[in-house]
Amino acid sequence: MRGRMNVYFPPQMLREIVELADRKKLSRSAIVEAAVASFLSPDGADRREAAFTRRLDRLSRQAQRMERDLGVTAETLALFVRFWLTITPPLPTDAQAAAQIKGRERFEGFIEALGRRLQKGQSFLREIPDDIGNLSPTKDPDESGTAG
Repeated sequence: MRGRMNVYFPPQMLREIVELADRKKLSRSAIVEAAVASFLSPDGADRREAAFTRRLDRLSRQAQRMERDLGVTAETLALFVRFWLTITPPLPTDAQAAAQIKGRERFEGFIEALGRRLQKGQSFLREIPDDIGNLSPTKDPDESGTAG
């Protein structure tokens, strides 16, 4: 036996219930009953919590990867700048204009190469594990004193 209950809904919500009932070819009572059952079901809350937990876990892993990639990027830049500043001798005044022109040419080439890599979806950070795996265990490139 089913009990009867009179419930009042805001006009917009009532329209949405009617539209959903028409679309799904169900009675309005069936739509409201399913909504109330879902609301009262402890399983529904558990499923929602599990879904939120999965999403939060995925977002946490993405944030950790971004943090790791940012750290690798910062260390790479710092190591390069340190190396460059250590090995680059100062230029005589008469050679600075030519060096600036050459520097602009090299920078433009760098930007073009970067653009090509990004268009192809290539990533330096994805190559690092491969590069590390190919290093010999007895030779540390940071201590070799050679530029690569």
